[in-house]
Amino acid sequence: MMIIVVLITFILVGFFIGPINGRRQRKKAVGFFHPYTNDGGGGERVLWCAVRGIQDESHDLDCYVYTGDHDATPQSLMARAHDRFGVTLLSPPKVVHLYKRKWIEETTYPHFTMIGQSLGSVYLAWEALCKFTPLYYFDTSGYAFTYPLARLFGCKVICYTHYPTISSDMLARVRQRSLMYNNDALIAKSVWISKCKIIYYAFFSCLYGIVGSCAHLAMVNSSWTKSHIENLWRVPDRIKRVYPPCDTLGLQVLPLERPAEVPVLISVAQFRPEKAHSLQLEAFSAAIKRLDPSLPKPKFQIVGSCRNKSDEDRLQILKEKAIELNVNEHVEFYKNVTYRDLVALLGGAVAGIHSMTDEHFGISVVEYMAAGAIPIAHNSAGPKMDIVLDEDGQQTGFLACTVEEYADAMVRIVTMSEMERLEMAAAARRRATRFSEQRFYDDFKAAIRPILTPFCK
Repeated sequence: MMIIVVLITFILVGFFIGPINGRRQRKKAVGFFHPYTNDGGGGERVLWCAVRGIQDESHDLDCYVYTGDHDATPQSLMARAHDRFGVTLLSPPKVVHLYKRKWIEETTYPHFTMIGQSLGSVYLAWEALCKFTPLYYFDTSGYAFTYPLARLFGCKVICYTHYPTISSDMLARVRQRSLMYNNDALIAKSVWISKCKIIYYAFFSCLYGIVGSCAHLAMVNSSWTKSHIENLWRVPDRIKRVYPPCDTLGLQVLPLERPAEVPVLISVAQFRPEKAHSLQLEAFSAAIKRLDPSLPKPKFQIVGSCRNKSDEDRLQILKEKAIELNVNEHVEFYKNVTYRDLVALLGGAVAGIHSMTDEHFGISVVEYMAAGAIPIAHNSAGPKMDIVLDEDGQQTGFLACTVEEYADAMVRIVTMSEMERLEMAAAARRRATRFSEQRFYDDFKAAIRPILTPFCK
């Protein structure tokens, strides 16, 4: 009940003050709500490509970025877009600094995290829109609860949704009492607590559907995300699938041939719990034990970014786990690498590992394929439905769920003949061209053009 009261209070305050503020101060600009401009993942790549897309489409609209990173400047963000993601902006984005980001930190809400972060995002968006009210409010981080508030401020609401905050798959796991990063052992073991969580999820799904339907345009990144968002938000005419931008062009110049001495496996993902790095280490350990002792031991390079102390702690735990599994001599960790260094690492890998369950799309999987590294991805959602599919009848990679399945795929790639590996890598590279950065720009501009028509070139 308290949650409902707080939510209604935010909406009522926005109703009485927002439109007045909006009429007086709204500027011919696009405000990108992206509180973490240092997360280094696929979401940040979408942010910078979206900024570039707006700049290409309309010179009359300024681009502002709402960020909680206090050291961010227009010049540093423009440089970051280029250095980390190879995206060249036409001009530096203007910056609006936010100081209430703690209200969307997961650590702020040990329990009822989803609803806590969602309400916290409304508070953060209130700060953002009071500081600067744009004509277009563009959410690139998935904070759907901010959409009613942005509309009350008089903004047109556009969003790029990477994944639904809640989904039927999440409800199913609670019903099945499956143990996962978002369903801990205490809940999974208790019938009564699981039933309470189902009620909580059902209630949250209802709220999520209401706020999401406030978007004037919702772009989604995959077939899996599209089906869930259409089911939840129930505005199918406003939902467009726009595959995320992947640097297939830049990575395709890498030679498919790889150094033969020591095979290299690579994993590229943020150090977040849902990325399941522990499973990767366990699978790598199992794979090494299955390999013929006369063969050279493969190397495993784990590359990722750290957003905060929680991510740093997870990275340290992974290093300790590598020692515990006795594979630390064969595992290398890379934190917050530059885009140039990432390309160099991808160019030496024979396989790329991805292990997140229900990864909404999987930019890293596409990058593996474009770079010539055969993907081993989780058998669910984006990789299963959109990416790791046969190309011209040729297998493009492997799908796996368990430690054993991942280990089997690792052994299979490391021991296959060079000709077989090259054939599969070439097919994977052809498949990756379907998700190019240019394809993103084409689909992105086609989606936003009807809304931006008064300001298009």
